Amino acid sequence: MDTDHGKRNKEISGSFAKGAIALVFLIVGYQAALFVHKVTLTRAAVMEAVPDTVYVVEKVADSRPVRRDTVRRPGRGTEKLRPVREAIAPKGRVAENFRFDPNTVSVNDLQRLGFSERQAVSIDNYRRKGGRFRRKEDFARSFVVADSVFERLKGYIDIPLIDINMADSAALTALPGVGPYLAGKIVEYRGRLRGYSFPEQLMDIYRFDREKFDGLKDLITVGRVRPYPIWTLPEDSLAMHPYIGRHTARSIVLYRENHAPSECSLEGLVSAGLIRKEYAERFVRIAVASP
Repeated sequence: MDTDHGKRNKEISGSFAKGAIALVFLIVGYQAALFVHKVTLTRAAVMEAVPDTVYVVEKVADSRPVRRDTVRRPGRGTEKLRPVREAIAPKGRVAENFRFDPNTVSVNDLQRLGFSERQAVSIDNYRRKGGRFRRKEDFARSFVVADSVFERLKGYIDIPLIDINMADSAALTALPGVGPYLAGKIVEYRGRLRGYSFPEQLMDIYRFDREKFDGLKDLITVGRVRPYPIWTLPEDSLAMHPYIGRHTARSIVLYRENHAPSECSLEGLVSAGLIRKEYAERFVRIAVASP
């Protein structure tokens, strides 16, 4: 009897030990499952926070990308750049190079240039909200444009200069430091001049100083100059020019009436003392029609 009782006790002890071991494995397995689930959720959140990556094809063989640059992107909630994994381009997708204006290029063409759809839409949304790329460097500052991508494309970026003889007030407000009021003054002064002859004439306008001019001179041009008909305009029309005025207009009429056409020149008017000294330097730069 004692022997049978001892065997039963041993069997019970063995079963209890096995059960305890099984319970430990069950607890460990459950904790491991929770850890894997948490890691998966965290990884998904991080991947969602990283914008799409631009790839750059350095070399092509058999129409398939064989090398791509790694792109740095800012994560959400931070201004610091951090490296992200190298993008895997869709099969057969090759970045193209062609001339484009970042202010007007289509979403489809942005993708042809190597941007992902999300990045192309991001650039388009910026423009739709009133954003404008005035210079090539402005495009480089966009958070979806990597340094390596800009280096590849900067030679193809073509942002047209603003022709101050053709642009309306709305176009002129795209210039830095030019609001609706100043844009209106530029158009008004253009009318008095009968067209700008050189960009520096903008500084004739009140409150348009050298600092303001230097901030936009690389963005403008005088693409279409209409020669000023100084030798044929009547006196009252001459008087409307900012450099002339009524008294000088009368003197110019007398000058041209007493000189042969071959003797009529802006320098001649200045030498004769008919143009005020403060206007003389600018006056001789006016584009004029032949006598």
